[in-house]
Amino acid sequence: MSQNILKCILCNSYGLTSPCSCGGERRMYKPPKYSPEDKYAKYRRQAKELEKSSKHQ
Repeated sequence: MSQNILKCILCNSYGLTSPCSCGGERRMYKPPKYSPEDKYAKYRRQAKELEKSSKHQ
């Protein structure tokens, strides 16, 4: 069993076991390390907005 938290790719639930109750697979979930001089923050925000707008269509 994994000691790290896992996130389901289908239902976005969290847990410690790989198979999720929805039938999806849980994968490692680690947020990016914070840095005040983040070179790629602009691109991450753009990708997030793009994903958000595509879900609402």
